[in-house]
Amino acid sequence: MDQFLQLIVAGLATGAIYALAAIGFTLVWQTSQTINFAQGEFVMLPAILVLTAAHLGLPMGLAFIVGSAAFVLLFGFGFKRFLVEPMQRHGVLPLAIATMALSVLIKEAAKNGFSAEAQPFPSLVPEGSVSVLGAAVSVRDIAIFVVAIAAILGLQAFITHTRTGRTMQATAQNPTVARILGVPVERMILLTFLINAALALIASYLISPVYLAKFSNGETIGLAAFIAAIVGGFNQIRGALAGGFLIGLIDNLAAAYVSSAYRTAVPLVVLVVVILVKPEGLLGRKEERTV
Repeated sequence: MDQFLQLIVAGLATGAIYALAAIGFTLVWQTSQTINFAQGEFVMLPAILVLTAAHLGLPMGLAFIVGSAAFVLLFGFGFKRFLVEPMQRHGVLPLAIATMALSVLIKEAAKNGFSAEAQPFPSLVPEGSVSVLGAAVSVRDIAIFVVAIAAILGLQAFITHTRTGRTMQATAQNPTVARILGVPVERMILLTFLINAALALIASYLISPVYLAKFSNGETIGLAAFIAAIVGGFNQIRGALAGGFLIGLIDNLAAAYVSSAYRTAVPLVVLVVVILVKPEGLLGRKEERTV
């Protein structure tokens, strides 16, 4: 029972990271019809940039600021301006392929320009454990879960209860009508990309102390977040949240009770089952399009 509780808490912490990345998938898709296959690398990269700045001689506090600002500028504004906008006119498939190429480019640049070896990353939360129902639960896992949930709830409150957030929703639902009504659609889409970069930034700083900063982190995170977004519902933030927690729990429980060698296969089985039974995702809504 103690081990099961530890796995549940660890799974929720992992799922919170997947949820942050999955929500980024969903936001970018809703506003610009872009499937960002470099999302996992977006989560991997901020930690690499911070350590690079620190290795160049900056104090760690300043390295966090410089690395964060560089990442948001390059992969919030720059990603939309120099990759999405030029490729968007060619359709969804060429744009998806372009993001795949960006994924490979980021990974290889991190490997060759920084290090091929995993590097320790400073933790922003304390070490140690606390007793929960007799089980020793990691303080770090609890902190990851709490911080991620706070970020997600803050985003949801912003989207639901602010004028700018409602304008973003209008842009996502029907950009043509929103533009006719005077909504600054391009500005709202840019804001979505900046929010996606911020979510990836938070996820990177939460997960890197656990899994270390390494160029290959994006592969695992990107695949899990993509599965989570589809399982939960690619067109719903709450679906991405639910999918993230579900995949995080399944991933941890599968590693403990099935096989660590096949832990990545179990979420894929869940994905296939959900697609067969409910193609729009567990909490997604059906979309009809005229062709």
